[in-house]
Amino acid sequence: MTHAKSMWFIYIVECNDGTLYTGATNDIDNRIKKHNSGNGAYYTSLRAPVHLRYFEQFETKSEALSREHAIKRIKSADKWELIKSLDYLKEFKFE
Repeated sequence: MTHAKSMWFIYIVECNDGTLYTGATNDIDNRIKKHNSGNGAYYTSLRAPVHLRYFEQFETKSEALSREHAIKRIKSADKWELIKSLDYLKEFKFE
């Protein structure tokens, strides 16, 4: 996946135990690799590998962090509905 470095993203990954983790970054490729190497968040380091299930793109860090906060507040079932609303990542995986 290529993107402008100035863009910000929120993302949801599915951990190997089926739980979801939501984060924000300006380099989504590298962030997923860090999660899978055990150098991402503590939560995902215990549940690797992770698979990208959803993301949104923003022009500013502030917008991304605001959306991340909103997504983190919703129930897991609602996050799965959000994920299901976008089929394009169904088989998308990072190495």
